Amino acid sequence: MNAGIALLAFAYVLSQFFRAFLAVLSPFLGTDIGATPQDLAFASGMWFLTFAAMQLPIGWALDTVGPRRTAAVLLLLGGGGGAAVFSLAATPVHLAIAMSLIGAGCAPVLMASYYIFALDHPPVRFAFLAALMVGVGTLGNIVASYPTTIAAETMGWRAALWGLCALSSATAAGIWFAVRDPEKEASAQRGSFAEVLRIRALWFIFPLMLVSYAEVGALRGLWIGPYLTEAFNAEPRLIGQASLAMGIAMVIGPMAYSPLDRIFNTRKWVIFIGSFGVLLATIGVIVLAETSVLWIIALMCVIGFFGSTYPAIMSHGRSLLPRHLVGRGVTLLNLCSIGGVGIAQFVTGRIYAANTPAKWESLPFVMIFMFFAAALAVGLVIYLFSTDTKPNEA
Repeated sequence: MNAGIALLAFAYVLSQFFRAFLAVLSPFLGTDIGATPQDLAFASGMWFLTFAAMQLPIGWALDTVGPRRTAAVLLLLGGGGGAAVFSLAATPVHLAIAMSLIGAGCAPVLMASYYIFALDHPPVRFAFLAALMVGVGTLGNIVASYPTTIAAETMGWRAALWGLCALSSATAAGIWFAVRDPEKEASAQRGSFAEVLRIRALWFIFPLMLVSYAEVGALRGLWIGPYLTEAFNAEPRLIGQASLAMGIAMVIGPMAYSPLDRIFNTRKWVIFIGSFGVLLATIGVIVLAETSVLWIIALMCVIGFFGSTYPAIMSHGRSLLPRHLVGRGVTLLNLCSIGGVGIAQFVTGRIYAANTPAKWESLPFVMIFMFFAAALAVGLVIYLFSTDTKPNEA
């Protein structure tokens, strides 16, 4: 863990924060600028879709320009600039513009670290290092929960965003000076995304990558706030505490997954069983929709824990990539993951609007969870046909 990797890890903490803080700020943004849950779903979706759209040029840039300049420039312009726009927001449209900029700024930081791990470390270590980076970065989920509520209540959300603008800009400058680019593969200049797409085994992983993080990202990033508010009349502090609990589960989850592929010598079945656990917890939320706020929060934590399969799926995909396609390959996988959340935010925003006003308070959210359950079930069925890879034979 050198200074460059530490700064990329901190940048990923900021990335996790920015994708999750709208859920906690929803009461304040509703009061101050009239942002509805559907407005926030759109703004959050723009973060994820912009993030996803940037993955293709970032994949090219990692293989050709290198991770140092790619991450530093985008974080400065997008992360710092987007936070400044957010702090000045007067309408929900401004939030969507700001979140789009921030999504572009956050897009390269995790992939830059994964690129370095893939080229500078043995393949068998990739799953652990990937999980460690996600586990550390997910601390941003914790900061985006109860502490953000306190900050919004004391200094105001606009002042907090100006602080994040300064912090993002300073982190970008640190990355520029501290990150060291790995030695480039000569054949990387000739690689292409078409070559990645010709790897047939990846096509059975892409669908699960598309849906596996969609529920976790959408729930923690937005819907946990409106759900608890409308179905249980939860106060902002309870929403912050629930978000904190789910964030902690999402910090522990990646590290819990990281040794399992080596212990059981399978990547595929570790991912499948964990994802099936998410499906069961989602069905539990649907069944117990209005019974008890504590049960719902507990099930959300289960979803956060078992839904932390991102590093494991990324490791499965990475094991199928030749060295000269690592940059393009991991960013294409990441495009599926983040793009899935963006699509889910738009779809669930429409589901919410279509079921509002409702005969009973939790109906819009039950319909949202039914959508997630159906999407995850389809992804799991396709993943059953994927090729397993054995980490102990790498």
